[in-house]
Amino acid sequence: MTTQICIGIVIVLYLAMMIIIGVVFSKSNEDSGDFYLGGRKLGPFVAAMSAEASDMSSWLLMGVPGLAYLSGIADPFWTIVGLSVGTYVNWLFVAKRLRRYTAKLDSITIPEFFSKRYQDEKKILSAVASVVIVVFFVPYVASGFAACGKLFNTLFGIDYYFAMIVSAIIIALYCTLGGFKAVCTTDLIQSISMSISLCVIILFGIHHAGGWNAVLDNAKSMSGYFVLNATHDPVSGASNPYGILTICSTLAWGLGYFGMPHILTRFMAIEDEHKIALSRRVAQTWVVISMFVSMFIGVVGNALSKNGTIDVLEGSGNAERIIIYITNFMSSHGILPAMIGGVILSGILAATMSTADSQLLASASSISSDLLQGFFHKKLTEEQAVKVAKITVVAVSAIAVVIAWNPDSSVFQIVSFAWAGFGAAFGPVVLFALFWKRSNFAGTISGMLAGGIVVFVWKFMVRPLGGAWNMYELLPAFLVAIGVNYCVSLLTKAPSKEMVETFEEVRTGK
Repeated sequence: MTTQICIGIVIVLYLAMMIIIGVVFSKSNEDSGDFYLGGRKLGPFVAAMSAEASDMSSWLLMGVPGLAYLSGIADPFWTIVGLSVGTYVNWLFVAKRLRRYTAKLDSITIPEFFSKRYQDEKKILSAVASVVIVVFFVPYVASGFAACGKLFNTLFGIDYYFAMIVSAIIIALYCTLGGFKAVCTTDLIQSISMSISLCVIILFGIHHAGGWNAVLDNAKSMSGYFVLNATHDPVSGASNPYGILTICSTLAWGLGYFGMPHILTRFMAIEDEHKIALSRRVAQTWVVISMFVSMFIGVVGNALSKNGTIDVLEGSGNAERIIIYITNFMSSHGILPAMIGGVILSGILAATMSTADSQLLASASSISSDLLQGFFHKKLTEEQAVKVAKITVVAVSAIAVVIAWNPDSSVFQIVSFAWAGFGAAFGPVVLFALFWKRSNFAGTISGMLAGGIVVFVWKFMVRPLGGAWNMYELLPAFLVAIGVNYCVSLLTKAPSKEMVETFEEVRTGK
């Protein structure tokens, strides 16, 4: 009982701090530009940590360890490699050009940038992009709410539905209060909390598993578990091949970065483009270390189950709670370990909240700014625009709660699908918009639709066929979107002289 009280106190203090941050920054949102983009005044360190914290989500502390716990290191390892490369390339090539281009066109959202880039006066691109954002972000947000519900249910025995709803209310509350500045500040704090959680859990777990050699011996004893060309089947104990095609498919996770609105908006909000190199180094270092530590937590957790320290976890839904079970065990060793356990569990909340808040804000901006004001030409004052954005955050949260109603849903699977959707629908469009002056409106909208549609078709119709068709839907969808965008752009009217001149001005930095 004392243990749970200590953990509860730490978590309550953490949640209170998030809400206080929202209240503090609520006074600085003078217009929609402040609410959505923080007035483009993000410093290099905050930009880096906010971008990566909003990227990792509950996938980092629940999805990756759960996957490694069940099937071994191959799947998470190749995913991590793809994401690490994607992170670096995104910061290296996309960040500066996007910051410069969106400032030149005075765009505060990604959909608005698409329309202004291609002189889309009817805002059709904004409308289509906004629909894509809502379609794929709502289930993404739902995965975060589900992770919060699982956390409190496993830890305190609190009803999953009650815990999930309360978590959603808190996230929506500080997001509506403080807007982008509050989200980025909380992201910075949450990234620090996640880092502490990962370090403490891995060290504690290795110690109680009998040392690193014991962890390795356990991993090597399972067929296909500790190799990069096979996966372990926890039911039969056999190994399944993990071939070149599957590796390429998994590496394709890195392509998703080019189309993630909640990450791209951090690039747009950076105060000084000349400090992006510093942001890139900070972001890359944190991402690589945190993801590999997260993977090995799953390996250590498996060893802890085998030696009887924690229960054996069956199924992806239960395996994703491995950090919670390890923390529970650690917290039983006294008040100080319990307080540390509270920090760790706050880290899980941090991983979830740092992504959910960013996605809520992106969804709100798409609906209120791009759809309502842009496409439907609804005239709103700055005060009304901010109010509509806040209402939208609440509405999207409510829908996400409904989607998260199933407590057995897999965080990893939901995130995987949403990631593919954004990567395929927006990734090629962003790259063509920034680096190819011949791209035009027709190619852009065709490529966007093609990418989004192929994700659905491949996921639910082609991939179930198995064999060579069983590849991550992002890869074929991304390639199709590139091909469609390129061909349609060449076959239709060339962009206007003004559009090309703006492109060249941005390219040369004039």
